Amino acid sequence: MKKLLLTTLAVAILATCSLAQSSNEELDLIQAALGMEKKAAFAEFIKVEGAQADAFWKLYDEFEVKRKELGKKRIALLQKYANQYENISEAETAEILKETIALGKSNDNLIATYANKMKKPAGIKAATQFYQLESYILSVVRASILESIPFIGEFDK
Repeated sequence: MKKLLLTTLAVAILATCSLAQSSNEELDLIQAALGMEKKAAFAEFIKVEGAQADAFWKLYDEFEVKRKELGKKRIALLQKYANQYENISEAETAEILKETIALGKSNDNLIATYANKMKKPAGIKAATQFYQLESYILSVVRASILESIPFIGEFDK
């Protein structure tokens, strides 16, 4: 399971890095392809049946729409950071920090909100598994992004 997720995430990270100059249509296509692989991984891990399955996958699909919106914001923020990195001002640094913190909170809140929404109709086990798996994926994505971008001032003389 983790191998599949890590492979998917590796592709996602590479795609994210290459999206700096991609169009919105390309981004949508990449997100859709990665979303299908991610959904398959979730289906392998989270076993729900009947009405619980219907409720879970309905909420999961709603979640994915909102998560993809946040993903586009993450890519835009990374692009902004990359464009400003060499000559970033104090004000621009402060704005990037503010946006990064807000985006992180939004991602974490989105996962928690949907885990809570899933508890009753899909069952506590499925809701918890969703929370664990989505949090794991987000942590890996965050770590991969941080490993691939320079820190503010890293290359200062």
